[in-house]
This record gives sequence, C-alpha cells and structure tokens, in this order.
Amino acid sequence: MKVIVTGGGAVGRHLSVDLAERGHDVTLIEQNRELADKLKAWAPDVRVILGDACEPWVLEAAEMSKAEVVVAATGDDEDNLVTSLLAKQEFAVPRVLARVNHPKNEWLFNEQWGVDAAVSPPHILTAMVEEAVSVGDLVRLIRLEGGRVSIVEMTLPKGSPNIGRPLYELRLPPDSAVVAILREGHVVIPQPETALAAGDEVLALASPECESQLRAAVVGEGMSGATPRDPIGGVGEL
Repeated sequence: MKVIVTGGGAVGRHLSVDLAERGHDVTLIEQNRELADKLKAWAPDVRVILGDACEPWVLEAAEMSKAEVVVAATGDDEDNLVTSLLAKQEFAVPRVLARVNHPKNEWLFNEQWGVDAAVSPPHILTAMVEEAVSVGDLVRLIRLEGGRVSIVEMTLPKGSPNIGRPLYELRLPPDSAVVAILREGHVVIPQPETALAAGDEVLALASPECESQLRAAVVGEGMSGATPRDPIGGVGEL
C-alpha cells in the first residue's frame, strides 16, 4: 500500500517507520531541511521529500495521485486541513486521515475538508481514562462515518439487572449493534445466546440518537450514569 505522511515530527516520523517496517511504500513530506536530512538517515526505508505539503507541486513530487492513504500529521491544524483538502479534491486519494492538535478545531475536520477520519490525541487519552474508570456509563471511543456512527463502550456494573441474560433478550434500539465483549482479558465474539456477566466491557456501534437507549438496554434501566460521556468532544470524527 502506498502511504504519504506529512510532518516529520514525532508522530509522523514514528508512523512512517512503523508502516515501512510492515512492508508499505511510505513517503514522508517535511518542510524543514535540517529535519528532512536527519530523517533520510534515520529512516532509510522511508522516502523523504523536502517541501511544504500545502503546495500542490510538492504533493505531485510525492506522487500523491498514486497514494491509497494520506496522513496529515503535522503539528499545525491549518496545514493538515489544507493538505487533506488537496489530497481529496485534487488527487482523489481514497482515504485521508488527519491529526487534530487543538480539540477546539475538531469540528472542522470533516468530509467537507476532505477528511475521512480525524484523530485527536488529547481526546483519545481522555477516552482511555474514562474507559478505565467509568462503570455503567456509555463512553464514546471513536466516531466513524463523519460522526454518524460511534464505537461506544459500557462496563456492566455488579448491580445490573442484565447480568446472566442472553443478548437476544436485550431490546437494542435501531442503528446499534454489539460487536464485542471484553471479559477477563479475553475477547468474546457476541452470539445471540451469549450471557452478560458483571464487569463485562461491551463494545457496540451506535448512532448518536440511540446511545441513551442502547445504554439503558445493555446496562439496565435505572442504573446510575445515564448521560453518555463524550471524551472526543461531541463534534470531532474519527
């Protein structure tokens, strides 16, 4: 797979090397000459191009029209948006991912700017913290399809009325589906007859409109923490 990464900072550098080690054809664009020279020596398996990823001629030199995935990973949100828009509109890249540095800008990273998926490191960390400490709450982990669907997590509390009940008895709302259950360090592939147990981490796909209903169906009516938590800010997509 041909991948183009913009930004030779810590994120872009390590992502490029990791992808190259996995056998992908990786090109890294960096506009700082000194850093670009260091990257060429540090990452010999990565093609490094000196230039501004907001300039179409630089993207042409990187053969962006042949790229299957572009990752805009600089430390500047404006640059990442411009690169994403050019990648999608000018070079028709099938998959464009963008890094969000400042959570307040997350609402901009959508399909109108050519972004298929946005990643906000601060909000990912928040999600990980909330996922670890929240029991009975619905935590939004990742947003997909421009925010129209989310991967959500719910941890079944000890007092849930659904403990021991099979999934087929739960009245899940439309536009939702249980996709996995994490139990004692193991992944349980959900079947209709799979019974829930206390402490289960239930992962599901859901539209924003049905999250409260989904939580009530899985965790149980009347349990505490009915308001969905949104560690990714309520406006960003992933």
